[in-house]
Amino acid sequence: MDSRRTAARLIVPLSYQPSVASATAYAPVNIALIKYWGKRTIPLHLPLTDSFSITIDAGTTTTVTQSTLSDTVSLNGTPLDPSSPFYLRLTTFLDLVRPHPAFRFAITTQNDIPTAAGLASSASGFAALVLALNRFFSWNLSTQQLSCLARLGSGSACRSIQAGFSHWKRGTRADGLDSYAEKVPAEWPELAFGILLLSSKQKTIGSSDAMRRTVDTSPLFPLWASCVERDLEQLLKSLEGNDFDLFGRTIEQNALTMHATMHASWPPIVYWQPETLSALHAIFKARADGLPLYATMDAGPNVKLFFQKNHTEEVVKLFLDIQLTKLTLH
Repeated sequence: MDSRRTAARLIVPLSYQPSVASATAYAPVNIALIKYWGKRTIPLHLPLTDSFSITIDAGTTTTVTQSTLSDTVSLNGTPLDPSSPFYLRLTTFLDLVRPHPAFRFAITTQNDIPTAAGLASSASGFAALVLALNRFFSWNLSTQQLSCLARLGSGSACRSIQAGFSHWKRGTRADGLDSYAEKVPAEWPELAFGILLLSSKQKTIGSSDAMRRTVDTSPLFPLWASCVERDLEQLLKSLEGNDFDLFGRTIEQNALTMHATMHASWPPIVYWQPETLSALHAIFKARADGLPLYATMDAGPNVKLFFQKNHTEEVVKLFLDIQLTKLTLH
């Protein structure tokens, strides 16, 4: 099954003609709490395991209109060259939903993500694009269908269709129509989040290639699925009672386990920098001294911190450069 056929199953026989002159939509960035690492089907971005995330008060606003001669893409006010990687990735996705081969799009996208904060914008970007296309063509897709369609652009985009806690189910179908993210209702007003930007350098290996190498070469990877299953169960339990220590232990161990599988790959994949280790040791020490503070990390050197609002002052004193960012649960 390829992405074009899956997209067709989602939007055919829906309208392929614009119903409005332009359509705009916003989607938030999501932070993975239980990680997505490894694909069972690469073209459809189908994961080997479930994953779980929460959104933050930052994201992408995208406007879709019809163009005349060629596809145009503007990112943060700058028109992109047709040879740029972002332009090519976006237009490849648009090929899945063109009404006819001659139809051209004009895409304007703006990120309000903290500058160089180490937050991947592809998830919020493709989610915002799909939401805008849904309005542009009046498809009236369900959130489940929107999540599946966004996943075809970027796997984790399926978790940015709705704000709040989100559970991405791996699914089993070859066409991926049962692999989507569902909102998990939970109230946790005291939960707080911050970002430690430790390096803004370009990664030496992209996430997709790193996933593939980990799956193919890491002797630890066969254990990953059982770890995710355990961690997901623990995380859901922590949300039921707002058990912060259980929440923090679970997300930190899940992140460290993911990085351990990468470290054991060959050639090794090590995103950590000396500053990463220093930050982690500072977190471990602070926690040993009584401060409930936990970390998570994606495929990169930067560290995301979770704590409770009543400890914000202590966390800021420990990390003066932390970028505090509001979580969105609704």
